[in-house]
Amino acid sequence: MKMDYSGKKKKKYIKVSKTKRETFSKTVWKPGTMLYPVPAVLVTSKSKDAINVITVSWAGTVCTNPPMLSISLRPERYSYELIKKSGEFIVNLPGENLATAVDFCGVKSGRDLNKFESCGLHTQQASVVKAPLIQECPVGIEVRVDSIKELGSHHMFIGEVVAVNVETSLIDKSDRLRLDKAKLLCYNHGHYCSVSESLGKFGFSVQKKRIRRNSGIKSF
Repeated sequence: MKMDYSGKKKKKYIKVSKTKRETFSKTVWKPGTMLYPVPAVLVTSKSKDAINVITVSWAGTVCTNPPMLSISLRPERYSYELIKKSGEFIVNLPGENLATAVDFCGVKSGRDLNKFESCGLHTQQASVVKAPLIQECPVGIEVRVDSIKELGSHHMFIGEVVAVNVETSLIDKSDRLRLDKAKLLCYNHGHYCSVSESLGKFGFSVQKKRIRRNSGIKSF
C-alpha cells in the first residue's frame, strides 16, 4: 500500500472496465447436469486380451499433488468392466479432427465391434500401464485406479496419473507445452466444440505492466 501526505495507508483497488448495466432474466430448471463445457476424451482400457475405447465427458482433475483425475462411467458399459478388472486406463485428448471418431466411440459398444478399426484409430504401447495410447491423440494420460465411488447412475473412478505422453510437435524451442496449438475438443450441452482461441494466460488480469526503457513502449 502507498502512503498519502497525512501518513495514512491508501488502499489499492483493481481497476475493472466499466460497462453498461443490463438486466438479465433467468428461468429455473429442475436439478441436472449443466456444468458445461466439459472435456470430450477417449478413454482406452485393456484387460487380458480385450481392449476398448470409450468417449467420456464426465472427467476432470481432482488433485495436483499427487496428480489425480477422475472419470465417471455407467456400470453397464463395457469399459467399466475392463477398467475395474485391470485397475488402470488412459485418458487420450483428441483434436477437433477426431470429432467423428469421438462421437462414434460414445454411441457404439466395444462388445459388438472393434472401435479402433471402425474409426481408423491406431494403438501405441504406453510407458507404464498396459492400456494402449491412441496415436492420433496429441496427449495421453496414463492412470492407475485409486478408488471407485458408486454415486448412482455413474460410478467415479479416481486415479493417480503415472505418466503423461505428449506429441513432440506441441513442445516449442523453450521446452514449453503449447497445448493451445492442439485444437482440442470439448463437449457443450449436446454439441462437440473446438478449443482453439486463447483469451489470456493464467493471471493476466493482475499482471503488472512492464516498460521497456530503451523504446519507451509498454508491454503486458
